[in-house]
Amino acid sequence: MAGEPMRDPLPEDMGEEFWNERYRSQDRIWSGKPNRHLVSEVADLEPGRALDVGSGEGADALWLAERGWRVTALDISTVALERAAVHVRERGGEAAERITWTQADVTRWDPPEAAFDLVTAQFMHLPPEARARFFPALAAAVAPGGELLVVAHHVRDLEEGVPRPHNPELFYTGDEVAAALPEGEWSVLADEIRTGTSVLGGEPRTAHDLVVRARRNA
Repeated sequence: MAGEPMRDPLPEDMGEEFWNERYRSQDRIWSGKPNRHLVSEVADLEPGRALDVGSGEGADALWLAERGWRVTALDISTVALERAAVHVRERGGEAAERITWTQADVTRWDPPEAAFDLVTAQFMHLPPEARARFFPALAAAVAPGGELLVVAHHVRDLEEGVPRPHNPELFYTGDEVAAALPEGEWSVLADEIRTGTSVLGGEPRTAHDLVVRARRNA
């Protein structure tokens, strides 16, 4: 109704067309910089095969590729993937040859098992039933000796008024991620809430991120 505040979209409405329209609405949605947690956690790893889930406009995939990783960059939005590919080509260098852009809905897509030395998922906020499938699939895609990195907004942001979707079920804990890792096959290297300053709603805010990093036993 006119005059009512806009509501956050329901998770079931946030499919391919939703994200295509979101990316079409602006020339750039994200900052163009790699996620700071990816940089801090992965910078010292030996490059190998990486899966970047929810790759968006490609900043994380580009950062990895420029450091020698061969990256499968996966996103539901064809608009985002096309934009990312153009940006990488314009950047020049060999990074474009190291990235495979893949369109898929992660709630239905099955990654190849034990195929990647790094699987990274940044700010993938799915409903609980989708996460119950998503996290085990990510873990299964990690090769022995490889690592899984999951970063998400923490529910504390909602409690402190940071602009986030007003749907608590989209947030989760490190315990939920760890529960998807087969017992005895993994070592959890980090399960932390990290704070940082972000400009949200036009003003700097203290945001809280969940960072979970785990290594699959060789």
